[in-house]
Amino acid sequence: MTNISAAAVDNAIPAGPHSEDNPSSEILSTTTGLLSSQVEISFAVPPLPQETLAEMYHQALRIRRMEEFLLEAAEQGKIGGAMHTAIGHEANAVGASAALRADDYLTCTYRGHHHGLARGMDVGRAIAEVLGRADGFAGGKGGSMHFVSPAHGMMGSNGIVGAQVPHAAGLALASQLRDEGRIAITFFGDGALFQGVMHETFNIASKWKLPLIFYCENNRYSEMTPTWRTSSVGEFYLFARAYGMESVQIDGNDAEVVHAAVTQAAERARAGDGPTFIEGITYRLAGHMAGDLETYRSAAEIEEQRSHDPVLVLRNRLLERGSSEEAIAAIAAAVEKEVAAAIAFAEASPWPDPVEAYTDVYRI
Repeated sequence: MTNISAAAVDNAIPAGPHSEDNPSSEILSTTTGLLSSQVEISFAVPPLPQETLAEMYHQALRIRRMEEFLLEAAEQGKIGGAMHTAIGHEANAVGASAALRADDYLTCTYRGHHHGLARGMDVGRAIAEVLGRADGFAGGKGGSMHFVSPAHGMMGSNGIVGAQVPHAAGLALASQLRDEGRIAITFFGDGALFQGVMHETFNIASKWKLPLIFYCENNRYSEMTPTWRTSSVGEFYLFARAYGMESVQIDGNDAEVVHAAVTQAAERARAGDGPTFIEGITYRLAGHMAGDLETYRSAAEIEEQRSHDPVLVLRNRLLERGSSEEAIAAIAAAVEKEVAAAIAFAEASPWPDPVEAYTDVYRI
C-alpha cells in the first residue's frame, strides 16, 4: 500500500481521506475505511483444533459481555475515574494468549481488560477491581486502568501512553540474563507509535536481541483523532524494520491469524533471534472511553466494521468447520451464566477498609 503524503494530511477534510467528498483518495491501512479482513497475510495460518477455537470463542464472548456490563455501569456512574473498553479488540488478546506460555510476561495499555481475562484472570475479581472493591486483584486500588496480576503474567497496564513498553523490555532482559526461556509481549495502541520511548525501546531490543514481542493494536484512532491525520506513513509495521526488526501486519480481528503470528514471533524470541513487531489491524466498536459522544465518526462507519466483529469471526469459523448451532448456543448460555455470577460477586464485594489507603504506598 502507498504511504499517506504530507499534502494529503495537510489538506485532509474532517470526514477522512476516503469520504464521498474526496473519492479519489486511496484507502490505506491507517484510515478508518479498511476492514481488518482486507489486510493481506504474508505467512501460513495453520487451522487450529476445533476445541481450541471453541475455547477462544468462549473467552472472546466472556470478555465482550463483561465489558458491556462495565460500559453500562460506568455510564450509570457506578465506576470512578476513566474506563476504557476493548470491545472489538478481543481477538488480539485471545489469539495471543493461546500462543504464549503461562509464565510469559505481558504488559498492556489502560485498555487492557481483555488481556487480563484471556490470561486467566477470574471474571468476578476483575469486575470487582474495576468497581473499586476489596476483592479485586489489586484490592480495588488499580481500577480499570491499572490491571495487574503477576500470577497470570499480567505485569501491569499503564495510563501513560507507551510507558508499558520499556517495562516489557526490562522483563525480557531479565529473562534473557537468567536464561529462563520466558518471553515478554507488550500491547500498545497506534497512538503510542510517536512517543520517543517507543523508538528507544525498539532500538535497544533489536540491538540486544531481547525475547520480546511488540504488538500494536491499531484501531485507527488515537483517542478521537484518526491516525491518517497524524502519521506520515500508512503502514506502522514498517517503523520496526528501520531497527533491523522482523515485522508483520495482520488481521487483528481473526484470532486464528493472531495465534499464528504470535506463535511464530514467540518461537523466534525463544530461539534467541530477537524481537518481532506485529501490527494487528482492529477497530473499536465502542467509544474511546465511557461517556464518549463519538462525534468524530459516523454510525455507518461503525456498522460497516461490525461485519468483521472478532466474536462473529470466531462464531462463523466454528460453524464453517462443523460445530452445530446448538453447541455454539451452549457456549453463549454458559458465558451468560458465568458473567451474571461474576457481576453478583463483584457487586457484593465490600469496599476496601479506609486504612488500606495507607498501604502499598512508597516514597524515596
